[in-house]
Amino acid sequence: MNVSAISARAVLIASITLLVMTTFVPVALAQSMSANEAKGTNISGQWRGSRGLVTKGADGKVIFLFGEVQPSVVCSPLQVCDIELQAGEVVRDVLVGDTVRWKVEPATSGAAGGQAIHLIVKPSESGLVTSMVVTTSRRTYHIQLKSHARQYMARVGFEYPEDVSAKVSDINARLETGTISGAGLPPEQLNFGYSLSGTASWRPVRVYSDGSKTYIKFPKSVSAQDAPVLFVVSGGQNRVVNYRMKGDMMMVDYNIDRAVLVSGVGWKQQKITIKRGGR
Repeated sequence: MNVSAISARAVLIASITLLVMTTFVPVALAQSMSANEAKGTNISGQWRGSRGLVTKGADGKVIFLFGEVQPSVVCSPLQVCDIELQAGEVVRDVLVGDTVRWKVEPATSGAAGGQAIHLIVKPSESGLVTSMVVTTSRRTYHIQLKSHARQYMARVGFEYPEDVSAKVSDINARLETGTISGAGLPPEQLNFGYSLSGTASWRPVRVYSDGSKTYIKFPKSVSAQDAPVLFVVSGGQNRVVNYRMKGDMMMVDYNIDRAVLVSGVGWKQQKITIKRGGR
């Protein structure tokens, strides 16, 4: 073999070696993980792989406890999975890992103002696994999607821990006293299904309605002079309605769906938002 042939062979071997190194070294580096990365993926894997609580709802709906684990929804080709979100919840974005073989389409149910969003999920083939992130006006859903040749979950929904807490608070309020101050009615005839959001030194301790009026009970330290101003949210605007203070109780001549309590101005302003039910 002459010198030129040896040189050409050496150049070829060097080129192949360089190609192999540039191809596989970055892959190897990408697959290696630091201690924190390994710990993080392990934590995420435990959350994604945990069984969690699955119960049966109305009409065969599969119910997951929101936030407990990453729910795994099983779908099937030529069938649809209906994932129902909370009534009144507004969807911001739907992000799917595999957008080619998975299709997600929105649908709605219920009356205007309290509609529930449904995500209709359809895989193109079996044996697929991907993830879906749904961001809404209230929370973020992290869902795993799997496709099976024959088995699927026709209806999927969620139980929300805050709803359970609200129900417990309502029951406690009814048991604490035979009649509620201000309304003059027994507790079983009152609606305690209100939620509060925000922080303030005067945050109400209880909100309820008798069907025509709403009663907002403040801490005993709040007087009529210290009480915040009430605005009822209607048509996307804050409107003033008739109300009066009696001790630590604000009595509103209106059956509130959404309202805002405000005190102070600028950076000292405090605000509490009141919502009835899932509205």
